Amino acid sequence: MSTQSTTSVPSAYSTHPYYVPQPSLYPFILSGGMFLLALGFILQMNSFPAGPWIMIGAAGIIIYVMFQWFGKVIAENQSGAYRDWEDRSFRYGMIWFIASEVAFFAAFFGTLFYLRVLSVPALANMDPSLTLWPGFTPDWPSAGPKGASFTPMGAWGVPAINTALLLSSGATLTWAHWGLFKNNRTQLNLGLLLTILLGVTFMGFQIWEYHHAYTELGLTLGSGVYGATFFMLTGFHGFHVTLGAIMLMVVFGRCLKGHFTAERHFAFEGVAWYWHFVDVVWLILFVFVYWV
Repeated sequence: MSTQSTTSVPSAYSTHPYYVPQPSLYPFILSGGMFLLALGFILQMNSFPAGPWIMIGAAGIIIYVMFQWFGKVIAENQSGAYRDWEDRSFRYGMIWFIASEVAFFAAFFGTLFYLRVLSVPALANMDPSLTLWPGFTPDWPSAGPKGASFTPMGAWGVPAINTALLLSSGATLTWAHWGLFKNNRTQLNLGLLLTILLGVTFMGFQIWEYHHAYTELGLTLGSGVYGATFFMLTGFHGFHVTLGAIMLMVVFGRCLKGHFTAERHFAFEGVAWYWHFVDVVWLILFVFVYWV
């Protein structure tokens, strides 16, 4: 991290114990972009021709603001504007963000538990004189009483390979972290590059797995409760892996520029926390969605 300071830094601390940035329009522009994205999605769902174009424009606005806003934050950090108070604030924010992600995935795993342990057995064990689906069994995987037949995804093919990939990526990221602590930039950069390659390979295998499920197994998002929970859990996890890989690429680019030191490296550490969280979620997912 550069140690040079700018004239704005002392003045920013003159009346506050923390850095106060100048007023910005970025929050308003980002909110407008998110509103347009939701509006475009609603229009698309109702078959309005303008829907997709509004969504594309909104996505462009959001991406533009993210590049500009995050770039400004990085510049402020490199100028020395952020100190201990800001570092703690960023860490608290990341902890709460990951806690919200835990709640997000807990809701989907709770749904899976409810279906497997309560709902499906209850339907199968109803009084024969009351049930609309005589002969329905509580077997899992289940498409429900009237769902189309399918072949469930096995655990010991691509899912097992993806498990090995993500566990390995967690190890390479930790190795990169050690390199940062030792000021070994080669180890840091190589570890990050390996982590990104492993993450991208994971996403490639998941795309292949989805294609295989749809074209050969008859397993789709509409395949009853199993198909719905399978694609919701694995799909949202894949989305998080994609976001994590993008964040790792940004951190890797910053590392190549010489950013981060052993004492100041929150951006690296925050992304590492996120990536390890994604690893843990996959292990739980592998056990309860693919294996048992």
